[in-house]
Amino acid sequence: MADRSTIYQVAQRSGVSTATVSRVMADGRGFSRATRQRVLAAATELDWIPSGSARGLALRRARIVGLLFPDLGQPSDEGEDSPLYVDQVIRGAERAATAVGDAVLIAATHCASGRELAFSVAGKTDGLVVMARSLAEDDIAALCRSVPVVMLANHDARGGPDLISTDSRGGSRAITTHLIQVHGHADLVFLAGPPDSPDSSERFAGFCEALRQAGLPVPDSPAATGGFTQAGGRRAVAAMLTEGRTPRAIVCGNDEMALGALAALRAARLRVPADVAVTGFDDIAVARHLRPALTTVRQPMRELGEEAVRLLLDRIADPAAPRQSVELPTQTVIRRSCGCRGRPPHARRDGTVSRSPAGRGAAPGLPTDAPETDEEYQP
Repeated sequence: MADRSTIYQVAQRSGVSTATVSRVMADGRGFSRATRQRVLAAATELDWIPSGSARGLALRRARIVGLLFPDLGQPSDEGEDSPLYVDQVIRGAERAATAVGDAVLIAATHCASGRELAFSVAGKTDGLVVMARSLAEDDIAALCRSVPVVMLANHDARGGPDLISTDSRGGSRAITTHLIQVHGHADLVFLAGPPDSPDSSERFAGFCEALRQAGLPVPDSPAATGGFTQAGGRRAVAAMLTEGRTPRAIVCGNDEMALGALAALRAARLRVPADVAVTGFDDIAVARHLRPALTTVRQPMRELGEEAVRLLLDRIADPAAPRQSVELPTQTVIRRSCGCRGRPPHARRDGTVSRSPAGRGAAPGLPTDAPETDEEYQP
């Protein structure tokens, strides 16, 4: 932060007083639209953000942390992160902030306006938790020069701000291995999220690793993209079936796409899991209530939000501390959509599984909510 720009430089470049700059950045009144645009343009060019901590009183802190997400859109929009997933992350973040007496300011970026919004939010807070895909890398770098930043759900291992994520690759590898080893499936496809999603990329990588370890053909790219939404998942699977492609198992990059996949299979009069097995990722609340109940990968969504805020508070308290990178574990949850009845097979020391006598058990040590009787998805 040694080269941080100042309000005086912004005032000089925009040709106004420092008081006017302050009022513009605080969304005050009493100046023209042209003046506002000139000040905002100067602030953007100089990567200047009014310090929230400088506005604090005795503690020199605003006692506000910011959460920045991609535009949540509507549940039917394709290409946006799941509102159900984001809601749980926000709940966790609010819990951690409230525990120390801080408030949370939440904002969703909207395409080209994302940078201006991010800088505005940063100016009102002590630091930001920024979810992957919210901002361009250059904008994130600019934010980091002015306020503490923690990246959430970004798997980039290079230098930069503090990072919090979950083991997406390992979770996807485990659930794919389950389909291969326990159920004997060899014709599997991966339904991906947005192409620029780090989580989707990691989950596809885990899927490919499981195929490679099993000696199965490894695809160069996902079979289809469902945008992490239910509507996108349904369209992707419906198109796949229309083209005459009916895989034995569909590994979905998240639960909402799995919901859409189930709907498309039902419309095509295909039975789950008898004709096509389906798995998800996230373990949203509705997953256990589907027919059949969804086998999925549980990631600690609330804990992800909590830990992100804790990392941010640590960074605010000690800006010079070494960079932190935290990866939370995931857990495979065995239910009915993969074909399991709920009896765990024998576990080997290396973590692989042997099949139950019927060939339809749950992986060792994994939670199962599956009933003891078959229940297929009803058309």
